[in-house]
Amino acid sequence: MFNKLSIIIPVYNEGATIHLILDKIMGVSLISGIRKEIIIVNDCSTDDTENVLALYRKQNIGMDIKYFVHEVNKGKGAALHTGIAAATGDYIVIQDADLEYDPMEYNDLLRPVVDGFADVVYGSRFIGGRPHRILFFWHSIGNRLLTFFSNMFTNLNLTDMETCYKLIDASILKSLKLKEQRFGFEPEVTARLSRQKNIRIYEVGISYYGRTYEEGKKISWKDGVRAFYVILKYGLQN
Repeated sequence: MFNKLSIIIPVYNEGATIHLILDKIMGVSLISGIRKEIIIVNDCSTDDTENVLALYRKQNIGMDIKYFVHEVNKGKGAALHTGIAAATGDYIVIQDADLEYDPMEYNDLLRPVVDGFADVVYGSRFIGGRPHRILFFWHSIGNRLLTFFSNMFTNLNLTDMETCYKLIDASILKSLKLKEQRFGFEPEVTARLSRQKNIRIYEVGISYYGRTYEEGKKISWKDGVRAFYVILKYGLQN
């Protein structure tokens, strides 16, 4: 029985947008009466994120929000580790704190699970007819190459391994011994999920409202290089 969804939001210097994404999450009514648990992990932000979140929580005391702070910046993966350990929902979904992904599409991710088909659902930016902001050619090529090499080692046929939107059975996710502290989380969790016996992985098309670096995008080519290393590292493990 699927009763509660844990929404994990790793946050680093997102004071300008975090209240907007929380408003969007609050406005979503999940299918089948599923309840929402929001877990925010502030990864030692240096802007006004702390104050913005304190005010937001005070003004929305009826929302089920758990809040954690890292005293030093550890990376997105480390923030997700903190959130996963604290989650009490039946399923977990990852939500970036910016506005690149739309929480209104949670139900698209949930439907294969609620219908009894899936244990894991990836939201792909590269399939379906949803809106996609046109931005960086080489960034898109890098994403597709990373997905291609990940698929070679996992024997999956994903179209978007690097997507933020991953909906995963909490018991499965909590059982994985995840180690990557930064953006290597995506290929590592994919590799470890692919080794789970009888796991059912689905994809659904989602929209993507990407940001430029001037607008706050944080991932760089160095993270792409690290992702290739992580694919090899966990792909070659038994």
